[in-house]
Amino acid sequence: MRPSFRVELVNPPSGDPALLVDFLFEKRALLFDLGDLRALAPRKILRTSHVFVSHMHLDHFMGFDWLLRVSLGRPNAVELYGPPGILAQVEAKLAAYTWNLVHNYAGNFTLEVGELWPDGRLERAKFACRERFRREAGEASEETGGVLIDTGGFRVRAVFLDHEVPVLGFLLEEHAHVNLWKNRLGEMGLVVGPWLQKLKRAVISGLDDDTPIRATGAGGGEPTLTLGELKPALRVVPGTRIAYVTDVVDHEENARRIARLADHADVLYIEAVFLDADAAHAARKFHLTARQAGRIARAAGVRSVVPFHFSPRYAGREAELREELQRAFAGD
Repeated sequence: MRPSFRVELVNPPSGDPALLVDFLFEKRALLFDLGDLRALAPRKILRTSHVFVSHMHLDHFMGFDWLLRVSLGRPNAVELYGPPGILAQVEAKLAAYTWNLVHNYAGNFTLEVGELWPDGRLERAKFACRERFRREAGEASEETGGVLIDTGGFRVRAVFLDHEVPVLGFLLEEHAHVNLWKNRLGEMGLVVGPWLQKLKRAVISGLDDDTPIRATGAGGGEPTLTLGELKPALRVVPGTRIAYVTDVVDHEENARRIARLADHADVLYIEAVFLDADAAHAARKFHLTARQAGRIARAAGVRSVVPFHFSPRYAGREAELREELQRAFAGD
């Protein structure tokens, strides 16, 4: 089943980390990390509804300013999630600018920021353009189990990892797909139409079989059938699962947590900063080698793995990093 979104690294693998998830049938996109975003078309930035920041090192967070620059004066809101400290750091970034003229802007661009703590609690705050981006306290969430958002179409979970500072790894889980058998629908005297979206939402939400659904008949009528009566025309398949992990040191606890997060994911995007010949240097920098990343991907049982965040020291040698990772992923 084709996923409902397109995934792409914003920059080359040796550039700043930023992963765009662009939904194909909605005016929505997600960003994982905020490295240099200048290569990203403004129209894609303006579709961004949620941002997930692994940690606030410069190469993962400098794009915040570009996101703000493109969005300023627009009527949209962006939800931004990150580890402990992100609320204070967003507040400090916003306080570095002068906002005396923002009352003239037509749109009240708003940032809604969630700070995840190891106990699963989310501390929240809002920063609105027309309030000169002054921090407004939000309600603290109860223990979330690491689930940052759970919408009608997808869920994003986070896990804490070690980079000498806490960093977050993320898993995007698309909810199940509901496919249609058009021939069976025709046999029931029904035709495709907007009513099918309600039907699909009812299936994904797990509503009872006696839930009434108003359909569109082949003769133009609107017969009402139950969800159970319509299910023979449907096929439910699992959604796509994408894991994103970067800036972690190689040790047993990190490997265990990543493997659990990415367990049988369709794709794992994972850093492969150094060659294994430089493993001692990688450990000093709290990063993974390509071999370590491939070994973790294999332990997680993912279908495929995409390496990124290559060290600039391997300019012109990126194929070596990919080859080393793939060998480890294959079990060599």
